[in-house]
Formats: sequence, structure tokens, C-alpha cells
Amino acid sequence: MNFELKTLDLIGAAQDKCDALIVLVTQSFKPGKDALAQLVGEALKAGDLETKPGKMLQLYRSPATVAPRAVLVGAGDGSARQVRLAVQAAVSAVKSGQVRRMTVCFAGAGAEVSGAAVRAAVLAAADASYVYTATKPSAEGRKITRVLLGVPHAAAATLGFEQGVAEVAGTELTKEWANRPANHATPARLADAAKALGKLPRVKCEVLGPKEVVRLGMGAFMAVAQGSQEPLRFIVLKYEGAAKSLAPVVLVGKGISFDTGGISIKPASEMDEMKFDMCGAASVLGVFRALAELRPALNVVGLIASCENMPDGRAVKPGDVVTSMNGQTIEVLNTDAEGRLVLCDALAYAERFKPRAVIDIATLTGACIVALGSVRSGMFSSDDALAAALLAAGESALDPCWRMPLDDEYAEGLKTNFADVANVAGRAGGAITAAKFLQRFSSRFAWAHLDIAGTAWKGGAAKGATARPVGLLLAYLLGQVEKVAAVPVKSARSVPKKVAKPV
Repeated sequence: MNFELKTLDLIGAAQDKCDALIVLVTQSFKPGKDALAQLVGEALKAGDLETKPGKMLQLYRSPATVAPRAVLVGAGDGSARQVRLAVQAAVSAVKSGQVRRMTVCFAGAGAEVSGAAVRAAVLAAADASYVYTATKPSAEGRKITRVLLGVPHAAAATLGFEQGVAEVAGTELTKEWANRPANHATPARLADAAKALGKLPRVKCEVLGPKEVVRLGMGAFMAVAQGSQEPLRFIVLKYEGAAKSLAPVVLVGKGISFDTGGISIKPASEMDEMKFDMCGAASVLGVFRALAELRPALNVVGLIASCENMPDGRAVKPGDVVTSMNGQTIEVLNTDAEGRLVLCDALAYAERFKPRAVIDIATLTGACIVALGSVRSGMFSSDDALAAALLAAGESALDPCWRMPLDDEYAEGLKTNFADVANVAGRAGGAITAAKFLQRFSSRFAWAHLDIAGTAWKGGAAKGATARPVGLLLAYLLGQVEKVAAVPVKSARSVPKKVAKPV
């Protein structure tokens, strides 16, 4: 999808030759003398249109606009959150096979259009119009190809616009890989996607196979993978935007490309959704795609441990004891608690980079869905400063998380007579005990764990990946540039800008 930012008032928007025009009407709107402004004013006065976010009035072949379709939509106070709601509703209402070119105009907003609101409009337009095509090429014809953002002062909104466009590049890559069926998103194919990212500016990629993982002593990771005929892959991505002396932030993504539960097999109902068990890995790919666009002055490492969890004759069994990379022995009481087994070895590997922070991202526990639903991701951290930064980043990115406890008493259930630690405790506090397990492997650096089981995808009629928490992670990383390096983000390109298709 192409995005373009342009200084545009209502008169210009009314004359724009697009397939659909979306007019965002805020509480501060004051009607002008042109036909479209008068129409908006009359609709507000009559009560046919409200400024409450998402309230709409649809027009077809109106004499006030050149576009055959127009939507007047309330955008509340013009904040990023309310603009997002308005754009999502309006784009969803008009997207069809006939709409290829769309214009979104902030009506009479004056100087109040913030970069954050423009970023939110870009992301909402992309999200509402996203179409999955990897294994459904017939859907290609339903794609919107161009979105023009019309604002009173384009120069003031450029930074927010470019950050939004870069984030779209990352979120669409994340969605594309997370949505693919498992036979089209094997560990080897995920590694190929990472290699393609390695061709982008400042990004490098290294892929380790089974032999290298054996030499590293990643016994927990290998135990999960041994039940599948698909060979595992351990992916190392590096974004190098600053001096080598600047310690990197390490992102660790859970990459279980399909999770049957192993010998502790899952129920058949909705098991197809276990293709989404690599959403943590997909979000790491998406972040690196966005970093290559924005080129901020920091260093980031991405680690993805990818394999399938299958119930083959060679699969790990309940009661087996395996040895992790850092030498801790683990009794595998439940083979469906495999995510923490691949993550613990990846966390041990992260130590070699002497990171200033490590964040793991995983669709880890159903218990987190029970606790927080699909609104906020669960966040656990052993470092108060890191936790505060992630909470703030989530709020600013409209991709919120919530800090959960890590009291030592929660680790009592992980004790076992046969190893240093068991991989599960009881049902109570399952998301917390999973985090306590991971904490054992992160004592030498500032660490946070994001449990995205409730936020990474949607089920039912809207089934599909959400690309969360790409926005949260990007906001956090860009915040680190400001705090540590004190260097502004360097944009890869100026507007108008085109988002490349996912690799």
C-alpha cells in the first residue's frame, strides 16, 4: 500500500479524484463556506452526524465531492486513540473491490492535528484494509493501493507519518507470517524470511541449524523439536544503527510454528489456531522490518527459536529431564508447556551480547487470557525501569500491556525431586509461574517477558493476527534512542512514501 501525506483542506479534499473520501470531524469543527463544510455542518446540526468516535454518515454520489463514496465520521477530540477508532470504522465501511484509492482528511482541525494522530490514522487505515493473500491469491483484487492523508500542515506531521508508515511495513510483515498455515511457515521458511530482512539497510542475519544448536548445548530447545520431521532453526538478527560500544536491546521471539501440545496433546477444537504460536517470532521480524525503514541510532538483536511441537515416536515425554544451555536441568511434566523450553535456551544465548535489556515475546499461556483477556498483553519484569518504559511505550503506541507480579512464592510449584526445576506448576497463576520459570534464565540482565497469548490474534469471524506487540516494541526502542543516544530518528525516505510488500 502506498501512503502519501499532503497539506489539504476540505475544499481540496472534495476535489480529490479518489474512490472513497473519509472526512474526520472533531469536536472543534466549525463549518466554512464551501459545499462540503456546509454539508458537514448541516449534518451535525440535524443530528444525523455526531462527533463521537466512529459515528458515521455515508454519502454516495454527493454533489459536494468528486469521490463517488464519502464518509463523514466523528473523531472526538482528535486524539490518537479517537482518530484510530474513527478511521477503522470508516475504512471498514467503504472497503470493497471498487475502492483502490482513498483519501482521509482532517476536517477543519487547524494546528491540533498531532503527529501521533496522523500515525494512528495511517495504522488504522492499514489495519482495517489489510487483506491476507499468501495462500489466497484471489483476495489480491480487494486490496486498497493508495491512501492520501490530508492535514492542515503536512510538515508538522511528517515525523508521525513516517513512523506510522514504517510501523505498517512491520505490522504487515508480522501479519503475513503469523497468518500463514503451518505448512507455509515452517522453521526453514521463517529463516528464509529473516534472511531476506538481512538484505535491508543495517540488518544482518545468521541462521543456525540442528548441528549448531547441539554444539551450543540447547537441550531444552532440542527436546521440543525432536518430535517433528521439520528441522529446527535458531535465527539471529542484528540491527546495527549505533557504535558497537552501545549495548544492544535483545528481543527474543517464541517461534513454535505449530503446537499440537506434543504427547500432552491439545483438544482438536480450534487446534488450527496453534499456527499462531509463532506470533512472538513474527513480531520480531516485523520490528526489524520497521527498524530498517526508520534507521534509528541504536543496536538491536533479535533471537528466534523456531520448531514444531509434534507427538512423534521420538517426541519428549512427560517426566523426561533435559539440560538447558546454561546447565540447569528441567523436568518436563507437560509437553504442552514447550514455549518456555525454547525461550529459556534463547535467553541463555542472549547473555553473550551483554545486553542493556532483554525482552521476550511469546504466546505463552492460556492463563494470561483468563487474567487480561484480549485488551492488554501481560508484562512481567525483574527491572522496575524497564517495566515502566514498556508500560509507557504501550500506552503511547495504543498497544497496552499490564505489569503482573513475580513474587518468589509463585516459584514454589516449580520445585521437583528430579531436576533443578519443573516446566510447570499447578493451574493457579499459570501465567506467573511460567514467567517465574523464565526468570531463572535471565538473572544477569534487565529482563521483561510479554505474554501475548490474548492479544496476538483474534478468533471467530475476524480470525487473524493482530501484529501486536510490534507497536509497543517500536515505541520502546525509539524511546531508548532519545534517552540513551540522544540522537533523533533518521528517516529512510521523505514523503510521499511507499511501503514495500512483505518479504
